[in-house]
Amino acid sequence: MKPRTLTALAAFAALPLAVQAHGGDMHKGMMKMHESHGAAPAQGEHEGHAAALGRPGDPRKATRVVEVAMGDDMRFSPAKIEVKRGEIIRFVVRNTGQVRHEMVLGTLAELKEHAEMMRKHPDMEHDDPNAVSVDPGKTGELTWQFTKAGSFDFACLVPGHFEAGMAGKIAVKQ
Repeated sequence: MKPRTLTALAAFAALPLAVQAHGGDMHKGMMKMHESHGAAPAQGEHEGHAAALGRPGDPRKATRVVEVAMGDDMRFSPAKIEVKRGEIIRFVVRNTGQVRHEMVLGTLAELKEHAEMMRKHPDMEHDDPNAVSVDPGKTGELTWQFTKAGSFDFACLVPGHFEAGMAGKIAVKQ
């Protein structure tokens, strides 16, 4: 084999060890790996998931605060949220349960793909601006500007939660 091929094989063989050692950095590393292979986001787009519905927002410029509760019944309250295109929403996300939950914004396809990755790497933590993980009894925040009209999704991607129905809809009106 060529030295370059051997180097690539060694790198992929070491990937599980790197994932285990770096935990929360895995998702960022996966994004950087995709970018290095020519899959970089379009100019001006948010890097990573949820670019289809907008971009991270500045909490100081939020036009509205939406409180969301997450519980061990595997539900969000509210499960349906309406926003106006262009609005900057500061989500105040409260975990009323006894286990960690999270709120991740994205398209249904992105959420399903990410849920699959989470099943393979259950200890992975999000470091994405479209996601917030919240420990039991705690509150977290996520600020997002919805730049595109349409119907979008949010979900808890802790393994088993999405599959149990822990998901919701965001309707972005013109």
